[in-house]
Amino acid sequence: MDQHEQIDTINKRTGRNMPQAIATGALLVAIILAALAIRTDVFVFLIVLFMTLGLWELRIDFATVGLHIPFVALSLCSAATMLATYYAPWHFATMSLGMMATVVLMLPASTARLSFGTRVPMAVARKLSASDASIRRASSFNQEGQAPKASRLANVGVTLFTVLYIEVLACYLIFPLTFGGHPFAHACMSVFLPALSDTGGLFFGAAFGKHKLSPRISPKKSYEGLAGSMLFAMAGAFAIFACTYGPEQWATRWWVPILAGVLVGLVGTYGDLCASLIKRDLGIKDMGHLLKGHGGVLDRVDSILMCAPVIALLLYATGL
Repeated sequence: MDQHEQIDTINKRTGRNMPQAIATGALLVAIILAALAIRTDVFVFLIVLFMTLGLWELRIDFATVGLHIPFVALSLCSAATMLATYYAPWHFATMSLGMMATVVLMLPASTARLSFGTRVPMAVARKLSASDASIRRASSFNQEGQAPKASRLANVGVTLFTVLYIEVLACYLIFPLTFGGHPFAHACMSVFLPALSDTGGLFFGAAFGKHKLSPRISPKKSYEGLAGSMLFAMAGAFAIFACTYGPEQWATRWWVPILAGVLVGLVGTYGDLCASLIKRDLGIKDMGHLLKGHGGVLDRVDSILMCAPVIALLLYATGL
């Protein structure tokens, strides 16, 4: 078997273009580390940028089935809440107030369907033309060739879901930067532990995966991959812990990396399954196409978002 055949085999087993995925992953790691090395504020603005791109992806994905979210208003409110979470003196209280204000403002905004130009319709048309026909037929919104329609109440519901999925979870990526005196380590744990968990699940699943975890939602997921996710996340947590904390923390909190690895492996896998369920219900394969080998921004950060509250609360509760 030559090199090209080996790569094709790996691509089929993992369900993605691995050379592209590795190159894109390395570039993202470099960008994140560069942002953290320059200044923590740069990392915060990078999170805001990625979440805005994620909102745009959801805007298009939901539009393919006739659902509408107020992208501009939601982007402004989410960005304001995330920035206020970092810069305001009472971080958690400000974060909570910002979330509640967003919900209140989005209720009327989600019922107004304002459209400017043809960018959204064209993006929706490209998305539909690139979709797999069998996946579209399996969608809950399949109406036998008819244009999908949604009520205002459905738009309100999907907007509130988006607030929870993007703004609320993203704020928990920023919150750990505000306590403990170790923003670099906390940022690395929030971003790289779920990424390592994904990597461990991918490699262990490809190499040893025999027992399917949830074949209906995600045929590639396996219990062996889940074990790999936990082990990789645990190893990453120990590495960050070793480079950050001193003997006193090691003596009293040596168990934190173990717990972090288990929780990130479980919650990250759950986040992947939730994202897969959303995509199957909408009848799409990927949330977007911005990241080569990974799909869209949300395809890359789904497990990171889901793990963010768990990691933030674990760090806060253990005094790290």
